[in-house]
Amino acid sequence: MRYYLDPFGCVKNQVDAETMMALLGRSGWEAVADSAEADLIIINSCGFIESAKRESINAVLEYRKVYPHKRILLAGCLAQRYARELSRSLTEADGFFGNEDLSGIADAAVAAMGVGRATNIVSAGDAAGAGAYLPGDRPLLSMPGSAYVKITEGCNNRCSFCAIPGIRGPLRSRSIPNVVAECRRFLERGIRELCLVGQDLGSYGLDWPGRDPGGVLPELLGDLSALEGDFWVRFLYIHPDNFPRGILDLCRRDPRLLPYFDIPFQHGSAAVLRAMNRRGSAEAYLALIDTIRGALPDAVIRSSFLTGFPGETEDDFEALLEFQTRAALDWAGVFAYSREEGTPAYTMKGRVSKGLAAERKAIIEERQIPITWGRMDRFIGRTMDVLVEESVTAPGNRALSGREGPPREALYLGRLFCQAPEVDGAAVIDSFEPGCTELRPGTFIRGRVYARAGFDLEVKAAVAPL
Repeated sequence: MRYYLDPFGCVKNQVDAETMMALLGRSGWEAVADSAEADLIIINSCGFIESAKRESINAVLEYRKVYPHKRILLAGCLAQRYARELSRSLTEADGFFGNEDLSGIADAAVAAMGVGRATNIVSAGDAAGAGAYLPGDRPLLSMPGSAYVKITEGCNNRCSFCAIPGIRGPLRSRSIPNVVAECRRFLERGIRELCLVGQDLGSYGLDWPGRDPGGVLPELLGDLSALEGDFWVRFLYIHPDNFPRGILDLCRRDPRLLPYFDIPFQHGSAAVLRAMNRRGSAEAYLALIDTIRGALPDAVIRSSFLTGFPGETEDDFEALLEFQTRAALDWAGVFAYSREEGTPAYTMKGRVSKGLAAERKAIIEERQIPITWGRMDRFIGRTMDVLVEESVTAPGNRALSGREGPPREALYLGRLFCQAPEVDGAAVIDSFEPGCTELRPGTFIRGRVYARAGFDLEVKAAVAPL
């Protein structure tokens, strides 16, 4: 039987989708790239915020409209969070499959193909799906050369606005040997960028008894640093209240451990941070930024801000603007608060209108543009490693095949260490040194950054791999 998987949501959901694909493949299912060719359509849904929930439900409705006789399985976070409610109301789906134990996906797929409708509400599996697939052998939905490695599942931070603990449960960390084995296998497959992901990498291992809160993630990174090869390790999502300072020295000693840190500060107001159940403060977070940049002058820091949280006053918003200015973050994403049932913030007083939250979001985004541009300008004139992702040569340009090197019209996209997948700008490789061979997606080159174009950095390729 053939299936088509439509992934939604975050990169952690992407890892789940890849894991399900691996398990389905081992059970005899064939993945197809066109939904029209599939017997079963699997929607790996997101249930984090209202807009994401609507998007996933609309996908079910649209597929049912286009394919009235195909079978549809709603999987992922939305199915986990609302399985019982959806099984009664979303009759367009033929089955529901949560994400606590992905090893049941093949059974759920078969059930969805049967007569009538099936609901598969699963029980908790082992940490982050560690035993559900052979480490590092799953298919990848990332751009060439890059892979996401989920090292934790669930979260214990209990931020008052966040539904993740209710969807994915408490923190469960994969063992260090298991993570290292997966990363080693990816490197054997030619992967050049290992992106470590979890709800909070700083909490990695804190669910193990008797472990030093500041030493578990550094221990893992030390073992990854012992691996041989030319690769990057990127850290995504470290809660600022749990940032392990020990990783800074490791980054200083091994340049493959990238000085790129995604730290969701969320706000700069003491009152709002307390209401969010954050232990830190604006001053503590600014001190953390100074510590990181003092230890690693090249450090790139991405963060996220949340506007319109219940009780956010004009003074609170001004505090957030001040924090944004003083932090001078390299990259920032901004989200308007989404009121989610089952979270402590759901019943908080002082609700901010959606319009005002959106207006504040737009202000933060507009103010961030010159900050990011200024931070990226510091890389102009430097020769750096670039991970090539794809050729985007415009139609009508000369073909690359049969030539000693790419023509000047050739255009490639890639990323520097300061650019995380999907969320930041790109490295636009649009000129080439004499003798530079054709570039291959999924490999490193050396390139000189010669200009910035908006959020992107323009690069002249100097040396391409053999």
